[in-house]
Amino acid sequence: MIELVIGGARSGKSGYAERQALATGLRVTYLATAQALDAEMAERIAHHRARRPTGWRSIEEPVALAAALARAAAPDTCLLVDCLTLWLTNVLLAGREAEIDGLLEALPALPGHVILVSNEVGWCIVPSTALARRFRDEQGRLNQRIAALADNVTLVAAGLPLTLKHTPPSVVG
Repeated sequence: MIELVIGGARSGKSGYAERQALATGLRVTYLATAQALDAEMAERIAHHRARRPTGWRSIEEPVALAAALARAAAPDTCLLVDCLTLWLTNVLLAGREAEIDGLLEALPALPGHVILVSNEVGWCIVPSTALARRFRDEQGRLNQRIAALADNVTLVAAGLPLTLKHTPPSVVG
């Protein structure tokens, strides 16, 4: 089972994804993609860590996400990736775009349940720099490709989930 949870900044998507992970009844492994490169990001990371249940396993992986997912996946495990937006930033800045195709190839073969959190960045103003425009475009393409693979896609706005795609459990392989 693959779920994609998308939304804007501070929309409540991470909290929603965490509740979904708990609701699976499976062991949860949280894969964090953020890097504490400044004080503000360190504070955001600390907030996310403090919010997680103590029984959850945490893995920090800023770039090699497909490999980390493959190592952590199991039939009795829910993998929660938060978030694809920071991961894509890390991948692009590292010049490791092949990681994107690696993730897309790995996801359908993973056992268990996978929940991926991503930002919807296409609703904002057109970025003023070439790098920011490239990121926005790549993020939009990544979200589309993940949504095509996903069994369920949920948009979260103002803390409220809106189902965009739902595959009944009996159909999910």
